Amino acid sequence: MQEQDSIQVAFVGDMILDKSVGNQIGRYGVDYPFQKTADFLKQADLTIGNLETPVSTRGRPEKKEYTYRAKPESLKGLVNAGFDVVNLANNHSLDYGMDALTDTMEHLKKAKIGYVGAGKNEEEAFAPYIQTIKGKRVAIIGISRVLPNERWYARKNKPGLAHAYSYEPMLSYVKKAVAESDITIAVMHWNQEYKDYPEPYAREMAKKLIDSGVDAIVGSHSHSIMGVEFYKKAPIYYSVGNFVFTTSRNPKGREAMMVQLTFSKDGSKSRVIPVKLTNGQPAPMDEKNKQRIIDKLNRISYGASISEKGEVTESKPQ
Repeated sequence: MQEQDSIQVAFVGDMILDKSVGNQIGRYGVDYPFQKTADFLKQADLTIGNLETPVSTRGRPEKKEYTYRAKPESLKGLVNAGFDVVNLANNHSLDYGMDALTDTMEHLKKAKIGYVGAGKNEEEAFAPYIQTIKGKRVAIIGISRVLPNERWYARKNKPGLAHAYSYEPMLSYVKKAVAESDITIAVMHWNQEYKDYPEPYAREMAKKLIDSGVDAIVGSHSHSIMGVEFYKKAPIYYSVGNFVFTTSRNPKGREAMMVQLTFSKDGSKSRVIPVKLTNGQPAPMDEKNKQRIIDKLNRISYGASISEKGEVTESKPQ
């Protein structure tokens, strides 16, 4: 690929379009959550986020601590902000049951937003979203290691979500996606909430995914920023934090980052843009806070170095 043929992929973390965020959308319109980040999101060839809300008017809430359900019209904000694909493999997509998940997939199809991580059976849930960009087939797969119970798992003849609680069938589907594409990105929902470091299983799993041919991994769920690691030159972002989210009492939940991955004939490179969440709306941080987040990333990453400009490069392993 020539320089002009490089492929830009933008990635952000968890998005909830209900509760306090839903109230802000009701007050200020569907574009409110993305007003300060849409310029970044739109400039990419492919823009990805984790949709942590079923989109439906049906269903009953599951018996769990937090349940969300967004109005179908709220998806217009994602369309206007330039989102191409969302991950549904997470611990909220079935908050209102299977009818609401089915509605979510239908509303995304109508809005022309791709989705991964959910489906009417296992094969569909693990299936990649593939888009041809500048002559290259780019595949996105979405998988969760944080689900309330096994009822949420997609099975051979049962709808649900793609899960990472065992390496199979996950790795077989990953290898199939890799075989069908030129670039493969895994979107992982994993790790523990409000932690700075990934769980040992996540570091092991990331390497197995890359050994299976994945070119980059971007994670979320922890409501906190985690470090970056490289393996076989592939970047692993363990958690980019929240993005459009209800107000968090924990300050870690109000700090996040947007990631720009660039794929060219020379391989991949990436950079981070630290953001601050206020009233459900992310915005790029000022210089002082941006530097504070970059300093933190340098402390908690594994063999990765982040420059003042947010450029992420491989360094000697710690």
